Amino acid sequence: MQTLSTQSGTKPTAMLKVILLGAAFASFLLSVYLYFIADDKSAGIFVGIWVPSIQSLGALLLAGERSPR
Repeated sequence: MQTLSTQSGTKPTAMLKVILLGAAFASFLLSVYLYFIADDKSAGIFVGIWVPSIQSLGALLLAGERSPR
């Protein structure tokens, strides 16, 4: 049975990084849209604080991947 890394040709950690960065960027774009275009300032700020939360989740998930020194 092949693993995920051999099937797709990429490492699962690289895929996780792309997904998390994409989610953070989408959250940022949504918050800019809500704040400036939809004129819903409180919703824009609320969605905007998702960005560091998503990045912190990614750092937490990827921290276990490093080998101890």
